[in-house]
Amino acid sequence: MENKKELGSWLHNFGLDHPLVIAGPCSAETEEQVLKIAHQLKDTDATVLRAGIWKPRTRPGNFEGVGALGLKWLQKAKEETGMLIATEVANANHVELALKHDVDVLWIGARTTVSPFIVQEIADALKGTNKPVLVKNPVNPDLALWLGAVERFYTADIKNLGVIHRGFSTYEKTRYRNNPEWQLPIDLQHRFPDLPLILDPSHIAGRRDIIFDLCQTALDLNYDGLMVETHFDPDNAWSDAAQQITPATLVQFMDDLKIRKETGEATEFKNKINTMRTQIDVIDHQLIEILGKRMKVADDIGALKKAHNVAVLQTKRWNEILGKMILQGEEKNLSEEFILRVFKAVHQESINHQEKIINK
Repeated sequence: MENKKELGSWLHNFGLDHPLVIAGPCSAETEEQVLKIAHQLKDTDATVLRAGIWKPRTRPGNFEGVGALGLKWLQKAKEETGMLIATEVANANHVELALKHDVDVLWIGARTTVSPFIVQEIADALKGTNKPVLVKNPVNPDLALWLGAVERFYTADIKNLGVIHRGFSTYEKTRYRNNPEWQLPIDLQHRFPDLPLILDPSHIAGRRDIIFDLCQTALDLNYDGLMVETHFDPDNAWSDAAQQITPATLVQFMDDLKIRKETGEATEFKNKINTMRTQIDVIDHQLIEILGKRMKVADDIGALKKAHNVAVLQTKRWNEILGKMILQGEEKNLSEEFILRVFKAVHQESINHQEKIINK
């Protein structure tokens, strides 16, 4: 697949003066619920009404969607409000039913993206469609797998494509439900700048209080749109209650978000430098996370040394680390002086951590 302006033509054809907004409940629950949310969204910046019809749950026993019945509710919401409608499809049967009910936008879920067999089945079922197809990132941080899924649709003569960044699963507990791993979508954006990139802050956050900040970061990184889960009564939603916001909150978010427009040379410079600075902010955050993990290991080493009455400073080990880091730094065009300063500071902090453990 080559980067082409045509990749984003479906989005440009909407003629929006703001990022694309796809909003609606995590799950369609009842006809009344779907219609009520649709009517609350119809006069907002939301262009597309989303709702999960088939819900792939991590464990059985949770609400797994109302099934094809919900497609009729979406279709009715479209007739009453004029909004476009979107849902997730996970197999060829879903595709057939969604097309039969005139669903405008289809998305591929993270659990589906990881399976080339299933992606190919869906691509074959959609072959030649002019419906926009949005591919969520796989659950694991694998750019090749993500792009591979997009390419399967592209080679099935589906030209209206986009990707959704919904974060990546991790065994470790963090402040996010799914780690954003911003560098991955940034790399994708560099390779395919005309492929529309949409943020799903709801699934990254897992809780509503940090959704706004995620949206702002995405816009600072020149994302093309947002997919935000909205519900008139989020706390009582049948699935993912903690990460849904009300339509009124979405309206406030869109008023408060800083959205830059490209007009003039000076503005272009500001946009580019702000994007680069946001990338640095993302990487700096990753550095802090990694340093925190390193010091946790240092604490564990300190406890082990204390148990075996071993000295904190191990000179031979320290010299080995420095030698390896200097060589690796040279490969990344980092000076020996810089590597020495950084790793001496890291080493000193590790010693401080271990001494605290040993002297307790």
